[in-house]
Amino acid sequence: MASRLLPDRHQGIIDLCQQLDALFWDGSYQERTPMEKDLGPILDALPGLIWTAVPDGRVDFASQPWCEYTGLGAGELFGTGWQRAIHPEDLPGLLERWRSILLAGEVSAMEARLRRFDGAYHWFTFRVRPLVDASGKIIRWIGLNVDIEDRGRSGRASEGLYRSITDAIPAMISFMTPTGELESVNQRFLEYVGTTLEELKRWKSGKLVHSDDLPSVIAACDRAIATGEPYDIEHRLRRADGAYRWFHLRGMPRRDVRGNIVRWYVIETDIDDRKRAEALLTGEKHLLEMAAAGNSMSDILAALCRLVEATTEECHCSVVLVDADGVRLEHGAAPSLPASFINSIIGRPVNVDSGPCAMAAYLNKQVIAADLALETRWAAHAWCPMAMAHGLHACWSTPIPSTMGKVVGAFAIYYSEPRTPTPEQQDLIAQFAHVASIAIERAQSDAALKQGEARKAAILDAALDCIITIDHEGRVIEFNPAAERTFGYPRNEIVGKLLADAIIPPALRKKHRQGMARYLATGETRLIGKRVEMTAVRADGSEFPVELAISRIPLEGPPSFTCYLRDITERKQSEEALQRSGAFLAEAQHLSRTGSLSWCVATGEIIWSDQVYRIFEFDQTVPVTLELIGTRVHPEDIPLMKDMIARAGMEAEDFEYEHRLLMPDDSIKHLHLVAHATRNRNGQLEYIGAVQDVTKRRLSEEALEDVRSELAHVSRIASLGALTASIAHEVNQPLSGILTNASTCLRMLAVDPPNVDGARETARRTIRDGNRASDVIVRLRALFSKRKFTMEPVDLNEATQEVIALLMSELKRDRINLQTEFADGLPSVMGDRVQLQQVILNLIRNASDAMIGIDNRPRRLIIRSGRDADEHARLTVQDEGVGFGSQDLRRIFDAFFTTKDNGMGIGLSVSRSIIENHHGRLWAESNDCNGASFSFSIPLGLGSKEDRRLDGNWSPAAQKQAMRSL
Repeated sequence: MASRLLPDRHQGIIDLCQQLDALFWDGSYQERTPMEKDLGPILDALPGLIWTAVPDGRVDFASQPWCEYTGLGAGELFGTGWQRAIHPEDLPGLLERWRSILLAGEVSAMEARLRRFDGAYHWFTFRVRPLVDASGKIIRWIGLNVDIEDRGRSGRASEGLYRSITDAIPAMISFMTPTGELESVNQRFLEYVGTTLEELKRWKSGKLVHSDDLPSVIAACDRAIATGEPYDIEHRLRRADGAYRWFHLRGMPRRDVRGNIVRWYVIETDIDDRKRAEALLTGEKHLLEMAAAGNSMSDILAALCRLVEATTEECHCSVVLVDADGVRLEHGAAPSLPASFINSIIGRPVNVDSGPCAMAAYLNKQVIAADLALETRWAAHAWCPMAMAHGLHACWSTPIPSTMGKVVGAFAIYYSEPRTPTPEQQDLIAQFAHVASIAIERAQSDAALKQGEARKAAILDAALDCIITIDHEGRVIEFNPAAERTFGYPRNEIVGKLLADAIIPPALRKKHRQGMARYLATGETRLIGKRVEMTAVRADGSEFPVELAISRIPLEGPPSFTCYLRDITERKQSEEALQRSGAFLAEAQHLSRTGSLSWCVATGEIIWSDQVYRIFEFDQTVPVTLELIGTRVHPEDIPLMKDMIARAGMEAEDFEYEHRLLMPDDSIKHLHLVAHATRNRNGQLEYIGAVQDVTKRRLSEEALEDVRSELAHVSRIASLGALTASIAHEVNQPLSGILTNASTCLRMLAVDPPNVDGARETARRTIRDGNRASDVIVRLRALFSKRKFTMEPVDLNEATQEVIALLMSELKRDRINLQTEFADGLPSVMGDRVQLQQVILNLIRNASDAMIGIDNRPRRLIIRSGRDADEHARLTVQDEGVGFGSQDLRRIFDAFFTTKDNGMGIGLSVSRSIIENHHGRLWAESNDCNGASFSFSIPLGLGSKEDRRLDGNWSPAAQKQAMRSL
């Protein structure tokens, strides 16, 4: 529905109704003033069909003229009853328009046919205005229906005239709403696209606009709608037959008197011919530039074919040449055709029977095969079946004549469906054939012109070395491009000058003249036929090293010579850089105690740098072998070395390991070796590596490890005092049993007769209690012993149970309710059993201490083990003690930080150090309710192939090596 402005008299009626409503309305929708009952007669007295509606759009009043016109009683029109007076064809649009007006809440209008009491329909404008209260809330709608039947007929007549005019315009025109929705198009537009208006309205999601152009068209349209500015853009539009053509789109807004956009006019102008002409002109220019630049004929023809395929859609193009004898076809270019098709054409005789290209070249006449399925020509050579087997069903072949009228080739366009060329396409073909003729003739003439000079110029121009020819006087008679570039002299400037004065340094010119004179006089020479290095000088006076070779040209008459010179500046610089680099590398290796090596596994060849010789303290003249290396390796590390050598020869993988050397003076060196597997030029396995003397670092690490071990031992001893009562209880129990059993045994032996069986059983119990006491002592000694770090398989559950056994009396004394949740089948971990038990002891005792002051809930201690997804074993000690705050959580593992009154603050710090040395992690968490949980996780088993070979027979050095690999 289009909104229209009403005449002033009708607008006055609406304004009067609004003023009357404001007069009798108190602003409340729920209550009316007593004067409301007088509003109806007033409205009934006004000219025009007047009605009102509540805010949601339901009609609640119609004036007497409205009822008289429609023949509906006042009680029949309320709610939706008035809709019976609307023409059925107009009702859906009217309701939709009414809903949009209600949503907008603004003055507007709509049109529909209203039924008169006698059944006749007239066109009316429904002019509506919202009435609002002081807060701006709509409290009522008031409407006026104005008969526009006469004006409607005139408008529709005008609209018909307008439609006939737009349909007659030789352009594609469309109209859009202010929001950019397509409203209508002219007939030419519909005929071009071959779709309905409803399908056109979905142009943003369809294939009407070319997919490459659609985003930019949508963006331009959206930008224009947002800014209100005109827009224009070029894009491709699909025709009814599916072909795309270029159009220039121009969108212009139409505004009302208030400057608001009421409609967009869009004009699509076909510019496909212009675009094709521009592309063709650009392509021809590029082809001619390629020809002028000396590009190869095959490149030019391939570019021509691509230009044809880009200009003429859905085609394939080829150019064939006629050989020098004019009897067979040769390949020119066919960038998009399959090789099998090209090969089937090349070599065919130039006649009327072997195919359309051969026929066109033979007759010098265009050959059109619009449908190969219907063709009977060229049957003798089965050309049509061969082409159709490659998906080709049409061929247009055009001869390419030279300026002399001789056919030099044929230009062909192929289609995958039957097709006949249009006049436009014939014009394009003629242009393409002309360009092909220029390219071919230019290339052939250039080839003929250059062929005579190529043999002479090829050697001089292609040579990377300087080639200078001099006569018997030493004057330059030839100076190739490489010499021009090297010495800085243009050829025409140096030819005729004495060579000595141009390129030989002043200090050497006298010697050069003497040598030339001696040779001319006696034939004696020191340079001819030899390679020598000397210094030359450039045109700018700079000197540089060259390699020189001179030969005499074997011609009659006075001798002439050819000098071959090569600038060896880069080689000299590389040699110097290599020498400096070697010196730097040797010094760096010496300072870092690092050497480099290579080892070819197949040949056994080993190459060392000087630093490796110094590390092993071998004479550098002695050939290096694996056996020689073995004489220096520490005896305990020999198995590790042999294992490494065996695996390196089989697996071809990078490796890294550490071992010790036992030097002649019985001193020990620690070496760190890293090697990378590669292949040499013969494909043989070769290792490139580096070896570093890490003796000082290893000694420092061992000293640090000793300090850590000592600190751990101090921590264990510190906890010994706290465990005294528990230890005493654990030892006293079996000792009391031993004393009791011994007394009982004596009494049984003292009776007459002696009770030997009873005494024997008592003795057995004595032995049992003695073993119990012994086990307690053994565990204590193991836990509080001072020993070196030892890697071994450790059952985490078993180690925890042993610690619990030592602490059980103390836990019972402190009323600790211990619960254990050990995972079944938990694999062993590799680690130091004593150090891991020290961590467990610290965590259990800390948990117990945290619950000493808890009396209002059970003192529950849970010890849980498990296996993590990342192949780690985990142990968690969970208490229900006092817990800790967030501030303490950040410092709880710091050395000398403690929350206990009598704590040392080293237990958790030492525990974290122990776990991290096992390549694990120790952390703490606050429980959801009470207390805290401390957990640690360490790797299960061993990670690398070297580590999986670790067992109890390894040397201490090998065990440390495995520990470092974890």
